[in-house]
Amino acid sequence: MTLGSKIAWDDTVLPFQLDASDMRGRVARLDGVLDGILKQHDYPPVVEALVAEMALLTALIGQTISLRWKLSLQVQSKGAVRMIATDYYAPQKEGEIGRIRAYASFDRDRLSDGSPYDQVGEGYFAILIDQGNGTQPYQGITPLSGSSLSACAEAYFAQSEQLPTVFKLSFGKSAEPGVAEHWRAGGVMLQSMPKASPFAAKEEGSGDVLQASDLVNGDEEENWNRATTLLNTVEELELIGPSVTPTQLLIRLFHEEQPRVYDTQPVRFGCTCSEDRVRQSLSIYSAKDIEKMTTGDGRVTADCQFCGAHYDLDPATVGFDAENPPSD
Repeated sequence: MTLGSKIAWDDTVLPFQLDASDMRGRVARLDGVLDGILKQHDYPPVVEALVAEMALLTALIGQTISLRWKLSLQVQSKGAVRMIATDYYAPQKEGEIGRIRAYASFDRDRLSDGSPYDQVGEGYFAILIDQGNGTQPYQGITPLSGSSLSACAEAYFAQSEQLPTVFKLSFGKSAEPGVAEHWRAGGVMLQSMPKASPFAAKEEGSGDVLQASDLVNGDEEENWNRATTLLNTVEELELIGPSVTPTQLLIRLFHEEQPRVYDTQPVRFGCTCSEDRVRQSLSIYSAKDIEKMTTGDGRVTADCQFCGAHYDLDPATVGFDAENPPSD
């Protein structure tokens, strides 16, 4: 494996479909994206792992919908990790690259020695889709469940979208010889497209959170069980290691399912914050409100939670009472 070929499929998402089982999916590999996200913050390892998993889910899910602007994933919980938020910005033009950003909010004193998911308590998992100006944003929410964030995403698709979906993910710090230690992640998403389950359409029964297996029957069930059984044979190094390309992985796992691949979609770390956006967010405040936000040094400051950018503004130039707005 040469350096050039490794770079070719790091930080990419490969769409595919399985013709023999009528399923679609994505293979994602993240490297520099995670470095861009995590180097902005001094997260403890358990928080880094949660952010890495959430970023990987965002890359996989963002590529499955016809998105014109932004997909957001959020976890809100009562645990030590209070929030994890990610955004995927779709390419606006052909040839452009999708961008991902993420951050977490947590109580350091409440973190335990347990697994990363143990740091998340009771709460919810949400997916938000914003197609831009002139459209109504969509939001779907499901309770946090299972033993991982990927299990929460599977439950979301089963409960809110009636789409049988399964994820197989791996993420951790890479320690290759001669390369600085850094986070890597890889994963596969499989999704079937059956009709909605009657259990999801009626408000009756136990009220339990649906799972993907609740939504398939007949031939769909046979296809689902066969494809997910094959997916469960994947090894962590096949998902995250430097030796197996996404196309090789699909052949290893699904050669009898007739995998068909499409164009690889690159993704990068990217933030949309700017001084103009900060000024716009402050434009709803009066001069009296701005005065309350002004520091002892006579400045209005703001920090981006996603990328760490720091903005230092003259209070006279912000708010709807601004005397000296900046010239264009």
